Amino acid sequence: MAAAAPFSFSIWMALLNNFTHDYANFGGTEIGILQSLREIPGFLAFTAVFVLLILREQVFAVLSLSLLGLGVALTGFFPSEYGLYFTTVVMSIGFHYFETIQMSLSLQWLPKEIAPKALGWQMSAKSVASIAAYGLVWLGLELLGLEFAWLYAIGGGVTVALALYIWAAFPRHDGHEVQHKKIILRKRYWLYYALTFMGGARRQIFVVFAGFLLVSKFGYSASEVAALYLINHLITSFVAPMLGSVISRFGERNALIFEYIGLIAVFLGYAYVAAPEVAAVLYVLDHLFFSFAIAQKSYLQKIADARDIAATSSVSFSINHIAAVVIPFLFGAFLWPISPAYVFVAGAIMAGISLILSFNVPRTPMPGNEVVVGHRSAPIAAE
Repeated sequence: MAAAAPFSFSIWMALLNNFTHDYANFGGTEIGILQSLREIPGFLAFTAVFVLLILREQVFAVLSLSLLGLGVALTGFFPSEYGLYFTTVVMSIGFHYFETIQMSLSLQWLPKEIAPKALGWQMSAKSVASIAAYGLVWLGLELLGLEFAWLYAIGGGVTVALALYIWAAFPRHDGHEVQHKKIILRKRYWLYYALTFMGGARRQIFVVFAGFLLVSKFGYSASEVAALYLINHLITSFVAPMLGSVISRFGERNALIFEYIGLIAVFLGYAYVAAPEVAAVLYVLDHLFFSFAIAQKSYLQKIADARDIAATSSVSFSINHIAAVVIPFLFGAFLWPISPAYVFVAGAIMAGISLILSFNVPRTPMPGNEVVVGHRSAPIAAE
């Protein structure tokens, strides 16, 4: 499952900036609107807990995976502003529901002592699938001369086929604890919520504007963007499993602090970069630092009641997307036209706020020891 989703989504992402720029004549405003629309299903991810009243999590994940593949497969056949808005929303509904449930199942099924390593292997599987996807994009564009529509159709079709295989080949599993089927917000998770909110705001700078900078300012072609994505995932496929071991050894607090310091430097680099080669290096470093998101998931697993995982995963995805719904449009419409540098300075400020929050993560997080300063709960057994 971890490998099935990024195959089609990576093709969607690799072609998006060039497809919207060359075929639909998008500018900063249109790409901002599209990305804001893409994030609305993420904002509504909390509704996953209500779907779980009628569907098992594993079944829900497979159905969401199929919808993701369908949306990607249709993208190339609607090369217009409103056509792209429609297919993006379809793809995004499947993507965000799948990501929500996949995170929930992972944290339920994995023992805490091996979770960071196993999450690292999942990230590696995602990167291997993405490598295959970007390899297909490069091969299709450079050697076979395929149209964008065919690449989108192949990518989405592969994900749908994998979803059908997963449905048929694997038994149904349940988590160790029966999950709450309602929206849950707990005071003792406040730091996780804050880190999640800032991560969603900051992530948009990379997802929406970093790639668009490469195309609009430095003239990167679709095959060159695909090659950069390929480099990103080649590095991640090797680094992510080791990163999980590093987090297990040095702790979530230190990993998050390191991530946010690195991201501040990267975003400031974007703001003032003048050479396309330097921009490419920043793009690779940016992607690598986001691999440290493993630490945030591991932190939640260590402090959470096992029965809260599904509900908290869905709520956290919604929190992650509160800012994501508005930032692409606002930054694309108001900051980008003035100067792209303003967008990336704003990203550095967001990373700085995350850095301050990360110092409040305990060295040994657990129920009753969720934060260094602020609300500290009684152990779960006493609730």
